[in-house]
Amino acid sequence: MSSSALFDRDGDRYVATELSRGPWDERHCHGGPVSALLARAVEHADERPEPGWQVSRLTIELTRPVPVLRPMTLSVTVERPGRKVSLAAAVLLDGDTEVARVRALRIRHEEVSLPADANRAVDHPLPPASSGVRERVAWAVGDRVAFHTHGAEHRFVEGSWADPGPVGVWIRLLHPVVDGEEPSGLQRVAAAADFGNGVSGSLPYEQFVYINPDLTVHLSRPPEGEWVGMRTASYYGHAGAGLAESALFDSAGRLGRSCQSLFVDPR
Repeated sequence: MSSSALFDRDGDRYVATELSRGPWDERHCHGGPVSALLARAVEHADERPEPGWQVSRLTIELTRPVPVLRPMTLSVTVERPGRKVSLAAAVLLDGDTEVARVRALRIRHEEVSLPADANRAVDHPLPPASSGVRERVAWAVGDRVAFHTHGAEHRFVEGSWADPGPVGVWIRLLHPVVDGEEPSGLQRVAAAADFGNGVSGSLPYEQFVYINPDLTVHLSRPPEGEWVGMRTASYYGHAGAGLAESALFDSAGRLGRSCQSLFVDPR
């Protein structure tokens, strides 16, 4: 393993390292590193960044396999400027081919005084990461370096990666998204949320493909700390599609929700 980040810079291009490798094909990226890179892109969308933006919704589409060890370019735009709400977008290109895109809805960051009983929804807290069992599973890639084995740490507080079905898990990045930078909270959430499908899967890998071509994250506030918690489950329909859904947590409590569409097919 020669790199210490998920992506290396090549001039104004980005190269996915072996730490970004996914479980389905060693030539292609896991969705987590790609999602984190796209989250970083919309965070840097403004030439003159306005203080106080927070991302409320992040929608990522993985339109083609994202290559490992090949330079790619990022095109970033502010689609809808604004003072209270704005939209930013980015496209990741392999040569002239689009491989992934993101659209982010941003809301101004400003303290708002709320009544004590504003949050009435019942939500069960996730046990802390310190109580979790660390699992490192060489799923689908054997001894090769990959994101889910070498790029992130998993601590399960409900269920297990080895047991099919819903889980509660805390995830943290073990490496920067881009070399020399501390990952932001949004980048950490984007990288972790893409694991929802994998950690909660209940279809046998040897018999089925279940790939998420997208990821949508909704956040009620900026994330805090290194660890991102997920209480997640997968649901499969009879027509070749499915859904993975996760409640998201950080050290301060409930943070948001993420969803992934699933393409399901027999091998």
